[in-house]
Amino acid sequence: MDWGTELWDQYDVIEKHTQSGLDLVEKYIKFVKERTEIEQTYAKQLRNLTKKYSPKRGSKEEHECRFSNHQSFLDILNEMNDYAGQRELIAENMMMNICIELTKYLQELKLERKTHLSDGKKAQQSLESTYKQLDNSKKRFEREWREAEKAAQYAEKTDQDINATKADVEKAKQQAHMRTHIAEECKNDYAAQLQKYNKEQSQFYFTDMPLIFNKLQDMDERRMRKLAQAYILYADTERHVMPIIGKCLEGITRAGTNVNEKNDSLVLIEQHKSGFERPGDLEFEDYSQGINRASSDSSLGTPKGPLDLLGKNKSKPFWLFSKKSKPAATEDFGHLPPEQRRKRLQQKIDDISKELQKELDQSEALGKMKDVYEKNPQMGDPASLAPQITQTTHNIERLRGELSKYESWLAGAGGRGDTLRYSTHSLNNNTGNNVYSPDGAQSDESTPDASQAIYAEFDDDFEEEELSTPIGQCTALYNFPGSSEGTISMQEGEVLSVVEEDKGDGWTRVRRNNGDEGYIPTSYANITLNK
Repeated sequence: MDWGTELWDQYDVIEKHTQSGLDLVEKYIKFVKERTEIEQTYAKQLRNLTKKYSPKRGSKEEHECRFSNHQSFLDILNEMNDYAGQRELIAENMMMNICIELTKYLQELKLERKTHLSDGKKAQQSLESTYKQLDNSKKRFEREWREAEKAAQYAEKTDQDINATKADVEKAKQQAHMRTHIAEECKNDYAAQLQKYNKEQSQFYFTDMPLIFNKLQDMDERRMRKLAQAYILYADTERHVMPIIGKCLEGITRAGTNVNEKNDSLVLIEQHKSGFERPGDLEFEDYSQGINRASSDSSLGTPKGPLDLLGKNKSKPFWLFSKKSKPAATEDFGHLPPEQRRKRLQQKIDDISKELQKELDQSEALGKMKDVYEKNPQMGDPASLAPQITQTTHNIERLRGELSKYESWLAGAGGRGDTLRYSTHSLNNNTGNNVYSPDGAQSDESTPDASQAIYAEFDDDFEEEELSTPIGQCTALYNFPGSSEGTISMQEGEVLSVVEEDKGDGWTRVRRNNGDEGYIPTSYANITLNK
């Protein structure tokens, strides 16, 4: 069933129905737009909320994150921030895939509907024009036929009139004949116009308008299919992000399960344990005997307690809930309780030790590079390394001084003074054995050549360690003599296995098939690492 057959006479109904369909599309577009605005506002408010409750950098709340319940709250804020991003994604996809697409499609439908209705009106106007011509020819035929009848009656009356002359009778007959001829022409014209109108009317009602109505029906059905797809897309847009939203919610649940109340209590103890003993009983001060208790021998050699550290009068009780003035910080952390002081000193020693190890590694790399430059001038000028060697030497001496200072403070505080482990040559007291002087010569306290000691150590390492698995291959681009200890010679085009990649000092450790290992300049080979 189609509109052209069943609704051939319901033009107004079809026009209103199609307009109502377009209005529905426009209404749905507005609905989705308002939904996207709600989503964007919701996401913005969520982001502002998470920002409001997120700790500022360096704030007290940031330091509290070492506790699992505080960290879990931060994880929840992060998950909510991601959740807000998914709401923004919903709004963006709805705007792009529904609102913009439907708006464009709606404009096309309006233009198509306007065209079909315009074609229908043109066909209607053409039929009306033909009908007017038919009506005019009909009226003319009616008028002329009446005139012809009057002329015939007049001619017959004149012919019967005895007073009429022969000329009058002949004239009346000629007039009646002429009128009859005109009436016949009008009759024929009317018949032709009637045939034309009937043909156009049949074309209008059985071909033109049914075709236009069917086109409008097809357009309306396409609109409904498109609108149905938009309805489904409305749900699919949100369903698409549901897995990620689910992960956000799982993350919030995981944050709750990650709270470890026992561990948080231990962290608080570890962080704030002072190491003090609880205050003892107050002594009886017998002022009637005139004894000066301030110089009592019993107080000599007694370790400092919370009263001494905070400058309190020992004759007064120590109140837990009284406000304590915060002492000024000192370099040796003497303002802290014993336990906290030892921890801070140990932490400082570890930090200095790591920094010192970096400087020693840098000094070792500069030494190796300087030695290679001296033996292979084409690779570089040894004198160009002098400023870096000088700065590295100065940094090592400074860090060793600081390390010794903090270790002595830690020993005085009753700590063990554990430090990070270093390579044997790096912690040698004779710094000159490892560090090159800026002028290219070794320092005054140097014994054997520093590069020889370094490479000898590499050889010892090779002997002690098992053969490591190759991590890639390299092809020699140039010949390299490998005359220094710890290095290995190679010929142009030779393929070697890479066992240790360049760590920033310009050298790569390689191995031959026969098991020989050593270092080569990284720039002398084309290196390909395994993925």
